[in-house]
Amino acid sequence: MIDSKKTPADFLAQAATLSEALPYMREYAGETFVIKYGGHAMGDAKLAEKFARDVVLLKQVGINPIVVHGGGPQIGTMLDRLKIKSEFIDGLRVTDEATIEVVEMVLAGTINKQIVASINAVGGVAVGLCGKDGGLIKARKLRRTKRDPKSNIERILDLGLVGEPSDIDPLILDVFEESESIIPVIAPIAIGPSGETLNINADTVAGAIASAVAARRLLMLTDVPGVLDGNGTLIADLTPQQARVMIEDGTITSGMIPKIETCINAVENDVEGAVIIDGRVPHVLLVEIFTGHGAGTIIRSS
Repeated sequence: MIDSKKTPADFLAQAATLSEALPYMREYAGETFVIKYGGHAMGDAKLAEKFARDVVLLKQVGINPIVVHGGGPQIGTMLDRLKIKSEFIDGLRVTDEATIEVVEMVLAGTINKQIVASINAVGGVAVGLCGKDGGLIKARKLRRTKRDPKSNIERILDLGLVGEPSDIDPLILDVFEESESIIPVIAPIAIGPSGETLNINADTVAGAIASAVAARRLLMLTDVPGVLDGNGTLIADLTPQQARVMIEDGTITSGMIPKIETCINAVENDVEGAVIIDGRVPHVLLVEIFTGHGAGTIIRSS
């Protein structure tokens, strides 16, 4: 057995033999994989180290990984410490001027640099970015409406400084890809039309970046194994149409819906496949990428 502290290939004990992995390494060499990193995978120190080693391995075998991270729980903790009240509407944090300062500090500062440091500590060359850097992400304010069940009148929800991507300029990412060593780690903070700072959902940013760079894969690390059918069985493959039907019939519910919608949008906009995988599983990235059976649910057109 190969020691993971000497090489990231320790996933072989769990995932596959090296002979099984090699064809995938050859197939994916030179391809871009966008990884949305968050949830328990980011909060557990041991899993975080394994994630860092796995990302470094991807770079070493010629894959171009781009990491996009969230940080909702950490933002909530800091807001509580500073006694800044925060509320949610339909799962989105209402973000005023005081809140956006904390959001930017936690996402683009603390969390981003922790991830960069963990990747660098295991032999990688990571660089932390947010959407403001190099004009990477331009955004507009997110508009949501909600229908009053009594009056049947739709009203516009004011979410404050919450945005959605309006334009992705991958120039800075292209420069890093050409370096053959740098791994970009991106915080979901962007510039609005009037120069204001906007907070964007990390899943949405990951999907938009994956489309902009025509990624081979969008990998969404979550706290569930993937998409489950009505009996609780993992579904390995879905088409966008099948996924939409599962949303309509109630099989896919609650917080999984926006993740699936992000995956569908990516697949319909130049991404070959988008995968929901369980970030709580050690080396789940390597199991998904370098084995025939994979580790979660992939959504792709065919």
